[in-house]
Amino acid sequence: MNSMFSKERKVVTRFAPSPTGFMHVGGVRTALYSYLFARKHGGEFILRIEDTDKARQVEGSIEHIQETLKWLGLDWDYGPDKPGDFGSCIQSERLETYLTFARKLVAKGLAYPDPYTPEELQAFREEAKRENRPFLFRDHRPEEMGEWDEKSTLRFKVPDIRRYEWHDEVRGDLDAGEEALDDFVLMKADGYPTYNFAHIVDDFHMGVTHIMRADEFISSTPRFLSLYEALDIEPPKFVTLPPILGTDRKKKLGKRDGAKDVMEYQEEGYLPEAFLNFLALIGWNPGTDQEIFTKEELIEAFDLDGIQTGGGAFNEEKLQWTNREHLLRLSDKDFRDFVDKWLPEDVRALPQFSEERLMRLLPVIRERVHTGRDIETAAQEGEYDFAFTQPTVEREMLKWKNDDDVKDALPRLQKVAEMLASLPEESFGEAAKEVIWPYAEKVGKGEVLWPLRVALSGRERSPDPFAIIDIIGTAEAYARVQRAVNVLLNA
Repeated sequence: MNSMFSKERKVVTRFAPSPTGFMHVGGVRTALYSYLFARKHGGEFILRIEDTDKARQVEGSIEHIQETLKWLGLDWDYGPDKPGDFGSCIQSERLETYLTFARKLVAKGLAYPDPYTPEELQAFREEAKRENRPFLFRDHRPEEMGEWDEKSTLRFKVPDIRRYEWHDEVRGDLDAGEEALDDFVLMKADGYPTYNFAHIVDDFHMGVTHIMRADEFISSTPRFLSLYEALDIEPPKFVTLPPILGTDRKKKLGKRDGAKDVMEYQEEGYLPEAFLNFLALIGWNPGTDQEIFTKEELIEAFDLDGIQTGGGAFNEEKLQWTNREHLLRLSDKDFRDFVDKWLPEDVRALPQFSEERLMRLLPVIRERVHTGRDIETAAQEGEYDFAFTQPTVEREMLKWKNDDDVKDALPRLQKVAEMLASLPEESFGEAAKEVIWPYAEKVGKGEVLWPLRVALSGRERSPDPFAIIDIIGTAEAYARVQRAVNVLLNA
């Protein structure tokens, strides 16, 4: 077979989704692997829109695809907004190119107009079913091919019915027999090409060297190879990716199994770097124990040898863990910016809110959350109110489990108030701990720290009291403890 592009040409990969309105994690992982491989080898990554099935197209989908990839930082060299020397990256804008190749096949006697009506085709299928044999269009190939008017269905005439062998970069050497070959449709009556035809033409025109694809395309490979031969095109390298499975690992992850559009993860407060990290490791192993990667580290580590043949499960708990690890690694400024996106305005309206206190609260927030939605939910449930408003303290909450009566806490709180009053006004948790901790060890840690924490936060569950004092300062801590003392005195 004659090669129509040089083996020295740089790596070119593509992601070629259909604009059907839903960005599945499996498709985005294909985009990710294609991107990583191209960037690893200093090549080009193309975003191509395969929109020739107009019945399935959803308005706004092309923009949605681009928005998703931009969120994840998967920049493309050519795409809907960046045509190349080969022209547009939107298939519906490339119809003349497909017609040119279709005419070549017609001229070579390797394509012909479909002479049958839908009813006749259905009759052929029913006949094959009755005879318990597969329906193959080639068994009904007309003796006279006729002339194609470019307004009717055009079929490929498979020139050689034989067994095909090919190499897959992940699956190794594969083969399939004559049963996989048939006279498939190249151009539909509506003037648009089929996927089977268009992707081969486009990959050649765009110089694609490696195709990342799902395992469902393995069975169609003999058809593709037959068409490559007919067009005298050297096939790109095939890289078959393992399926993404549901949590039970029994079947592919689908909408019915809870699969989400990828942008829903942005809406839930996942970092794009964390999502990429998580997605990369479903079906690819770096060969080390490393689990947390930046995008740059993924590019450096990625290779085809690490792609697995078996499917990997989409585990949302692992995704949450990965996101938390990335949150922990953010700089203070970047984490502050992240919190700003998710902290409700109601919190900023609290009477003691200040930027200074918010900055001191950040370590507490970072320690407890996995996603941005966790911040929003915690704020809505009042978990951060202690930092910005004096709490309402319920008397019974001040009772330690070992106390006989709630008023048993009174002398201990009064002692703590004296200690806080003795500290410099601009002091925080460490200074408070130095004077209160020895007293707590002597009297009983629970006996002292439990009512202190309730006095400071008004909640049974909150950060430890010294973490709270680190945020509000000892002067405000004294005021809150004194209010709790008054609650007990007035009981």
